[in-house]
Amino acid sequence: MQDKTAIKDAPAGRSTGKSVFIRTYGCQMNAYDSERMAGLLRPLGYAPAASPEAADLVIVNTCHIREKASEKLFSELGRLRALKAKKAARGEKMTIAVAGCVAQAEGAEIAARAPVADLIVGPQSYHRLPEMIARAARERGEILETDFAVEEKFDRLGEAREATGPTAFLTVQEGCDKFCTFCVVPYTRGAEVSRPVEAITAEARALARQGVREITLLGQNVNAWRGAPPVGHAGGETRPGKGGLWGLGELCRHLARIDGIERIRFTTSHPRDMDDGLIAALAEEEKLMPYLHLPVQAGSDRILKAMNRGHTAADYLALIARIRAARPDIALSGDFIVGFPGETNEDFEATLALAETVGYASAFSFKYSRRPGTPAAAMARQVPEAVKDERLARLQALLERQRAAFNAAQIGRVLPVLFEKPGRHEGQIVGRSPYLQSVHAEGPSSMIGSIRPARIVAVTPNALAGEIVAAENADGALSSAGAAERDLRLA
Repeated sequence: MQDKTAIKDAPAGRSTGKSVFIRTYGCQMNAYDSERMAGLLRPLGYAPAASPEAADLVIVNTCHIREKASEKLFSELGRLRALKAKKAARGEKMTIAVAGCVAQAEGAEIAARAPVADLIVGPQSYHRLPEMIARAARERGEILETDFAVEEKFDRLGEAREATGPTAFLTVQEGCDKFCTFCVVPYTRGAEVSRPVEAITAEARALARQGVREITLLGQNVNAWRGAPPVGHAGGETRPGKGGLWGLGELCRHLARIDGIERIRFTTSHPRDMDDGLIAALAEEEKLMPYLHLPVQAGSDRILKAMNRGHTAADYLALIARIRAARPDIALSGDFIVGFPGETNEDFEATLALAETVGYASAFSFKYSRRPGTPAAAMARQVPEAVKDERLARLQALLERQRAAFNAAQIGRVLPVLFEKPGRHEGQIVGRSPYLQSVHAEGPSSMIGSIRPARIVAVTPNALAGEIVAAENADGALSSAGAAERDLRLA
């Protein structure tokens, strides 16, 4: 996933004149964490600020996955240091906190290089943020909070959460035990830990009561989730997994029974954890959306082995075939890394061939970048940047052709769209198709939060243009669309 900056505003709490601005880098997990930090601060009276200049507290929530993560952080802290000095000259106070994976991995260095940071909190400790703020205000205590305490964090996740729209993220799993040689997640997020079914269900029900129609289950390896069935569960809609534990498929079936939840997604999955139960749930549970993000990273077995992915290209393609046999209308997304140490032209051609064979609806692709402390950073035969650039351009051109073809294939189809927010133009509303495509259409704001059939009439660079189908024609149109979906194959 590409690095991006987002401001996560939360509904204002009690007015005390305090405000917080959160800048989020990275993935959905970080976006979810930012939302939860805002929720934790709300009872302390922190209202959302529109900019760092207007905030008493600025939190930089960092991502350690992509290139130059530390450099981006220190550049951001340099700008905030100047702003903090200006505010101090006016007699105003500003607290700066660094959160997320860079804080976890490089907390001591941040404290040494950037004393402007008042608080440094790792992703498993942000539930302690209110306490840390209080300690900082009293000018005592340590500024580093990077110990792993994921179970305690899970205990706090569902507390006093407020939904901000018809869609919401819901964390069910954290951490990773796969130890891919290019990845820092096992070192910054810790080992794989699954959240209990009861806690997940309680949070999902609370979200549904607030009008959430679609939930996206989150985890570094979300399909590694395992949990005991809830006490007193009689079976019914779910099937027991190995050792009597549920897998992600059983959890999705269970959450689908919650009134008000109409759509379920999950991300990010690992090929090694796509079990029979999850594939069966994709085939049988209508509320599970036909969209799957399943990173492969490379098409060369030699490179996959060097990455410690634990699967071959043939394994991945066989898995894709099983998934498509179960859910023919599935839209596939993936991740690719080009220029991994030792990658030859033949290795890269194998990656192109795999992408061509799969046919992705969307995909993310990146140049390999050294992450400090990972095994790949010390590997010999690092690929020159110019070679990486050329390979990435070729791969992205192929993936873009596939994305454009998939989007173009939707023209003329009627898709159920969950409308989420107003569009940029007056009278326009924007939502998501089952395939996670952005769809904009003319319609009243009263339709926001509802799922309506829309006939796709055009493709724009970043979205689909739709026309909402009249109510009297909706059932037949969606019935025809549903039949067509089961025959769909990606272009």
